[in-house]
Amino acid sequence: MFELVILSVLFSTAASGRYDPNWKSLDSRPLPTWYDEGKIGIFLHWGVFSVPAFGSEWFWWYWQEAKSPAYVSYMQQNYRPDFTYADFAPLFRAEFYNPFKWADIFQASGASYVVLVTKHHEGFTNWPSNHSWNWNAMDLGPKKDLVGDLANSIRIKTNLKFGVYHSMFEWFHPLYLQDKAKNFQTQDFVRAKALPELYELVNTYSPEIIWSDGAWEAPDTYWNSTEFLAWLYNDSPVKDTVVVNDRWGGNTPCQHGGFWNCDDRYTPGKLVGHKWEKCMTLDKYSWGFRANAKLQDILTIEELLSEIVSTVSLGGNILINVGPTSFGEILPVYEERFRQLGSWLKVNGEAIYKTNFWTYQNDSITPNVWYTSRTDGAQPVVYAILLAWPKTSSLVLGHPDVTSDTQISLVGYPGQLTFTALSMGGVEIAIPTIPANQMPCEWAWVLRMENLKNRHTKIRSDAFSKNVRPIEMRKDF
Repeated sequence: MFELVILSVLFSTAASGRYDPNWKSLDSRPLPTWYDEGKIGIFLHWGVFSVPAFGSEWFWWYWQEAKSPAYVSYMQQNYRPDFTYADFAPLFRAEFYNPFKWADIFQASGASYVVLVTKHHEGFTNWPSNHSWNWNAMDLGPKKDLVGDLANSIRIKTNLKFGVYHSMFEWFHPLYLQDKAKNFQTQDFVRAKALPELYELVNTYSPEIIWSDGAWEAPDTYWNSTEFLAWLYNDSPVKDTVVVNDRWGGNTPCQHGGFWNCDDRYTPGKLVGHKWEKCMTLDKYSWGFRANAKLQDILTIEELLSEIVSTVSLGGNILINVGPTSFGEILPVYEERFRQLGSWLKVNGEAIYKTNFWTYQNDSITPNVWYTSRTDGAQPVVYAILLAWPKTSSLVLGHPDVTSDTQISLVGYPGQLTFTALSMGGVEIAIPTIPANQMPCEWAWVLRMENLKNRHTKIRSDAFSKNVRPIEMRKDF
């Protein structure tokens, strides 16, 4: 009888799809489809570091620990001698913060999800955490629940998924420094701070992305990462829809987790056997707001679209970062980029959302051409995304093999384009003369190709796994 009870429990656990607190089990969880289909996210680095707005979001570290001359000089020239980093917190007021305005900008961008930094390495929490006494946005500065206000506005006004970034470690927290001094053989900081904050974030705000960071100094066993993720996948309020990244310990990036981002600005340059994400920032030099940033430091819309298109073509998602000001506004130049992106996606989104990578990623003959593919019903479609408009009346592509049934069109422009199959393979497409006021968009034009001979992908994007063999590609882009 006892054996029957044990077998019944084991069968029930397996049938319910529960995950064990080990990487073999956790890594077997399929990635929820909404994430792969959505492709584009917005990242927000916002915190006490937004007040000095100098250098980067690592201001405290560079000033106090690294003793960087530029940071030390900045403080000497602008603040009293006994000024501490904690003195910046009351100045983080977010007085113009309007989360509904932010939500409107994000919706207009065409992004599918947003990830807010809820706590960076400085330890200041943007929500009234029970585990960050007198070092949070309700006790100091804004006197608001910045996380909750944005989560609510996103859910009320948009169809975006809401996610949270959380730093596991804190540069100068006494418990963390104590554990570190003991070579992470103790877990006082994890039990008192890191994990309680994560459980609190999930139970309070039900985020559908947990973007972990700051775990690189210790292995995942120190952080009890698998214990948390097993709870997240089995019993949390977002167990069926949540996605996580791979930063759960110094040994986990590009090895374990939901999607991989491996490192900041990760760009593999080829197809990899796992779903991945490139996190990057519109300010080329900082993730947080810099008051002294120059216009040339900000990506142009052409540069941004190049980042997006090349990433999606390689099977990745892209997370586009901006740093709001300490007074709670997204600079007009960043709003402009988001709205420009949205206008482009309104025309060309079919070549981005819900797409797979194709057999080839970029063209063998014409540079700055990237491919994606999708299936509309039973009809496979291949897209060629041109980052530069052809300078002549024809365009030669080296990879698409056409037949008499092939149809090629310019997305957003009426009619079909004429073309000629090349004897060596590939196709020459006649490019019509289009008046400027009739162009479908201002940047990055998309060709839609139906009924190609080689229309199928070699590996579908829903087959991402560690066992998928990477496919090499041209690297001269």
